[in-house]
Amino acid sequence: MSERLQPGDTAPDFSLPDADGNEVSLSAHKGRKVIVYFYPAALTPGCTKQACDFTDNLELLAGAGYDVIGVSPDKPEKLAKFREKESLKVTLVGDPDKTVLEAYGAFGEKKLYGKTVVGVIRSTVIVDEEGKVERALYNVKATGHVAKIIKDLGI
Repeated sequence: MSERLQPGDTAPDFSLPDADGNEVSLSAHKGRKVIVYFYPAALTPGCTKQACDFTDNLELLAGAGYDVIGVSPDKPEKLAKFREKESLKVTLVGDPDKTVLEAYGAFGEKKLYGKTVVGVIRSTVIVDEEGKVERALYNVKATGHVAKIIKDLGI
């Protein structure tokens, strides 16, 4: 089971391919706040709802100084399909070997329909301009999560 991040921790840097195969790294966003959210799989109902919510609120978040990066274990080709099908504007990156998911504590045991399984734990980590964890939220719900973030951040 990977360790969960705590406020004040240094957010692990990463460099992962986006839907077009271009590398996206956390360090390239230094000086801006970044909402890094982890979701189990592209093109599934809950993950679609969450990605659409982030897309719908992207201008508001960007205006408040936040970039948004969605991380899943999907390959770039699947992320591209997801982006096209749902007209997503958020940056989606793939972590097929799950190193970044594990580094952020977003992969491990979770409850699914009453059973304990190992998989992606739907999580959101908010990183400040210096690369430190401002908030780390685990086992979040896909629906209503973006609205809660906006409210909690006072945007």
